[in-house]
Amino acid sequence: MRVAASKLESFCVTALRHIGLSDPDARTTADVLVTTDTWGVFTHGTKNLGGYIRRLRSGGMRVKAAPRIVKEGPAWALVDADSAIGMVGSTFAMRVALAKAKSAGIGYVGVRNSCHFGAAGYYASMAAAEGLIGIAMANDVPGMTVPGARGPVLGTNPLAYAVPTGTAHPILLDMATSAVAGGKVFAAAALGKPIPAGWIVDAQGRPSTDPKIYPRAASMLPMAGHKGYGIALLIETLSAMLTGASIAGHVLSWSFDDTSKATGHGAAFLVLDVNAFMPRDEFEGRVQQTIAEIRSAPKADGVERIYLPGEMEWERREMALREGIDLPEDVVQRLQPVAEEMGVELAQALA
Repeated sequence: MRVAASKLESFCVTALRHIGLSDPDARTTADVLVTTDTWGVFTHGTKNLGGYIRRLRSGGMRVKAAPRIVKEGPAWALVDADSAIGMVGSTFAMRVALAKAKSAGIGYVGVRNSCHFGAAGYYASMAAAEGLIGIAMANDVPGMTVPGARGPVLGTNPLAYAVPTGTAHPILLDMATSAVAGGKVFAAAALGKPIPAGWIVDAQGRPSTDPKIYPRAASMLPMAGHKGYGIALLIETLSAMLTGASIAGHVLSWSFDDTSKATGHGAAFLVLDVNAFMPRDEFEGRVQQTIAEIRSAPKADGVERIYLPGEMEWERREMALREGIDLPEDVVQRLQPVAEEMGVELAQALA
């Protein structure tokens, strides 16, 4: 189904307001989800709308939540997200980090009482849009094993950064610390497709290509072995141990566990103000010089272009805004019940 981004965003806003979310919170959430879809990262976009709505209805996320600063200093703050939908608490926290960085040169904001926040790259890009360097991360329910263990130990803890370039789009990396994001395994299971070897291992630690056994009887593998494990543990430290959020095995799954209970996710956002270190135009010149050197590197046989992190996603977004978002079948299937609950036809609502 190909839909206009504006239509999809309006559909999301209507669905979220239908269950009592305020208009500003509904629009914030919809913007995060639809932006993610325009990037082509469908595992973290509107596909999850129905799951968020179920948890909001059951009380595991609070419809009337009010994220607030509970402790702060000149360059840091601790935010209690009040069990808000993840997008609301996270955008609030990133705005605080931006303000801290503009005042002190650097800003760290840790978040507790949060929930699944979607694509980390959205929040990092908020900083880059204002000419600052942004970093975003969060912990999650354990779904990833670690070297030497059998079974899940840590979450697939995502990490994203965005660097302003002086042009329309920043350098943007958004990654899980597992071999791939868990959403890709779920998507393959929904479509009845096998997954590549090296994504998951079964309960005995043996490689598997069957996505349907995850997470019931399987674990994700960390990216690059011990390196992914180490980075995931750093993210756990900054987003949970330091913030008072639930740690590792104490985090609840936003999609599988009791929807009436808060999940306890943690998150962390860091922002660096380029102007505190050097004039912004000088920094952007250095970035452009580095980009040019990367692009001019000798290319392997058959390769016509070397991409920067995020470049493919920004080009997909431009195309999606121009020609519409081509929603995959599994996303349409997940949006259908949301439309039915509102008493509308999905195709008509998105026409």
